[in-house]
Amino acid sequence: MTVRRIRAAAAVATLVGAAACSAPGGGAGSGSAADSVVIGVASEPDTLSPLLGYGKDGNSKIFDGLLARDADMKLRPALASSLPEVGNGGLTYTYALRDGVKFSDGEPLTSADVVFTYRTILDGKTNNTARSELDAIKEVRVDGDDKVVFTLKYPYAPFAGRTVLPIVPQHIAGQQNPNTGSFNTKPVGTGPYVLTGWSKGEKLTFEANPGYWGGEPKVKKVTMAIVKDDDVRATRLRSGDLDGAVLPPNLAATFNGDRARTTYEAKSYDFRAVTLPQQNKVTGDRAIRRALDAAVDREAMVDKILDGAGRPAYGPLPSDDPWFAKGIERPQDLAKAERTLDQAGWKAGDGGIRARHGLRASFTLLYPSGDKVRQDHALAYASDAKKAGIEVKVESATWEVIEPRMKNDAVLAGLDSSGDPDFGLFTLLHSSLAGDGFNNMGRFADPAVDKALDTGRRSQDTDTRRTAYDTVQRELVKDPGYTFLTHIDHLYVLADRWDGLTTQVEPHEHGFASGPWWNLQDWQPKK
Repeated sequence: MTVRRIRAAAAVATLVGAAACSAPGGGAGSGSAADSVVIGVASEPDTLSPLLGYGKDGNSKIFDGLLARDADMKLRPALASSLPEVGNGGLTYTYALRDGVKFSDGEPLTSADVVFTYRTILDGKTNNTARSELDAIKEVRVDGDDKVVFTLKYPYAPFAGRTVLPIVPQHIAGQQNPNTGSFNTKPVGTGPYVLTGWSKGEKLTFEANPGYWGGEPKVKKVTMAIVKDDDVRATRLRSGDLDGAVLPPNLAATFNGDRARTTYEAKSYDFRAVTLPQQNKVTGDRAIRRALDAAVDREAMVDKILDGAGRPAYGPLPSDDPWFAKGIERPQDLAKAERTLDQAGWKAGDGGIRARHGLRASFTLLYPSGDKVRQDHALAYASDAKKAGIEVKVESATWEVIEPRMKNDAVLAGLDSSGDPDFGLFTLLHSSLAGDGFNNMGRFADPAVDKALDTGRRSQDTDTRRTAYDTVQRELVKDPGYTFLTHIDHLYVLADRWDGLTTQVEPHEHGFASGPWWNLQDWQPKK
């Protein structure tokens, strides 16, 4: 892929918001030591066990999958020695394992570890909210010590992309309850780094795995400092306490002219959108949803909130994605929003806020505390909505408070996955996943969308799939269960002490695994 690598003196832009604490162990960053790095990230994972969903999109530093993605997002062998052999009309995938791979405790990787990993995730007793992503699997079995065979229920075109999922050691994880065992915080994998410590809310430390099958990394020590506050993260980067950090655009811009640091901008599938719960009496009305979709000024959000580091979102897929439905781009149209509400019987009332049958066109929009980028999106959205006569009451809260309220209250959400349209769209929109944790947060239900999603998931024919995902996007224009706002580029600022840094097209989840450090094991200290 083309990487936009910006000298810190160049124009900046991008995403994120949220996450921080005190200094990583009270110590400073790695200073001039190029064989160690301290990175400030906005949040930490709940678990480090792939059995519960950690690292499911690849790039974990502790684990490897059968396959991995390169800088251009193409699949390449990792624990597998080659890409899978596909047979039986797309119903079987056979993987041969790489020779000589060992877990960091010295035990060899076998096909039994692969089978154990997938079977445990598919077990309904395992608390893995991403289980639906592996729905196509009918059976997974060993074929000797060095081969694994997946049998699918139906041909699933992007299945190989699901096998970036990290593999865990059966001889350790198999002796524990996957939901509560110590493996969740003390993992053992085949990856380039070994976890050496985890102080919750403060930092995670890693050391290079000397027995890594890909060769021992040149960067020997890594600290991921959990720094929730954007300003604190920027301050600590400037002071040298951090070597690199995830930053929002306004703070990244403060490093313009700093010749000791480089800014990396990564394109992403990551979008910001407002969930519109169908059980809410206001947001459940299609006319309200269509009016909001017309009232929002997406271009202004990209320009003013993201400093141009992103694109307007007209649906869940970015407009430069090859699966994007051409022609669904739409500008702000307040006149259309007003007509839509007038025709549906929503009439202007007190303070210009519309009402129908005594019900005010008013609802609450929640966003996670400390996330400045989401806050700015929420406030801009509320301002646009008010111009059409809809009151949006913006509130901040922790995710612990937000999650039980998602059924009835709107949320400024950030979602999506890279790799294939099925990876992000199915969990976002299919009615079978309504209310399943953070899947289908708005409890959206549309029979035409469900049918198209099922077709896209179960067909191997590219044209059939393209038509299906085209249908999904066009149906969302007719019945917008979400107001899609922007697709966000991710921005990172790092000390300029290493060679080999690059970025990928990233999913929503980033910072901890995705980012320029996705290929940390390949970095070389500058000479």
